[in-house]
Amino acid sequence: MHFLVTGGAGFIGSHLVESLLGDSHDVTIFDNFNDFYDPAIKRSNVAAFPARVQVVEGDIRDAVLVERTFAGNSFDCVVHLAARAGVRPSISDPKLYCTTNIDGTFNLLDACRHHGVHHVVFASSSSVYGINKKVPFSESDHIERTISPYAATKLACEQICSNYSYLFGMRTVCLRFFTVFGPRQRPDLAISKFTHLLLEGKPIERYGDGSTARDYTYIDDIIQGVRASIEYDATPFEIFNLGGSQTTTLSELIEIVQEELGVTAEVIEQTDQPGDVPRTFADIGKATRLLGYQPHTAPREGIRKYIEWVRKTEQRHG
Repeated sequence: MHFLVTGGAGFIGSHLVESLLGDSHDVTIFDNFNDFYDPAIKRSNVAAFPARVQVVEGDIRDAVLVERTFAGNSFDCVVHLAARAGVRPSISDPKLYCTTNIDGTFNLLDACRHHGVHHVVFASSSSVYGINKKVPFSESDHIERTISPYAATKLACEQICSNYSYLFGMRTVCLRFFTVFGPRQRPDLAISKFTHLLLEGKPIERYGDGSTARDYTYIDDIIQGVRASIEYDATPFEIFNLGGSQTTTLSELIEIVQEELGVTAEVIEQTDQPGDVPRTFADIGKATRLLGYQPHTAPREGIRKYIEWVRKTEQRHG
């Protein structure tokens, strides 16, 4: 099969590309290598791939380039991971998030429609649940209050996927990722920030009283779920939670990172950040039942693996 992986140079995307190549699939990456974080990290991810991987450097908002990419290839499946990510930055620049995430997703789906690509996997987010009072979060929950532009764009994109599935016979699967972490993760994410700051002997910041909680999901488990969703063909449109199905508070997370590093952190307390939800917690029953999804890596084990990767990487570059 020939896959188009948008955002394939990024954290989740590069792991997915590795997995697909391991099964001898053909892969084309579409990525704009933007400066949301150091583009050199993404270029390094791509440099590790064999020469047979085609890399299209461009923006999914560029409908002409998207069309040209589809016209020059024959894709069996599109895994759409590219997006402007992050809750807090979306508050300061909501237009960028709307144009990139919504318009970009439309461009890709419309190209799929016109070029006969009938299978799309879309990366959504647990942030769509917003201030959801019911836990754990289920795909059948009625979503009323997203609290960031980022979350709103992801929810809108799910609906556009539903439209294209219904109107044009396109099989689309939307995956709500819950706080993915692991090797090559974005440097702005908490586990990465805490690890690097503590290794450098610097203080870390804790927003709020430490009671906010996240369902941390290790990258290997996410890739298992994405690969399973590629194979899923029982219904034309589905939404699945992909999470670890357990929660870790911010205070607990800081404690785990300290223990695994063998250091004591100086913690600077900050006020709560707007747009941050108090808790995420995935009900993965549907994904387990229909995809065979089963996460195996607990947060502490995943953090230990991540720290080992950081240390090995620093030794190679040091």
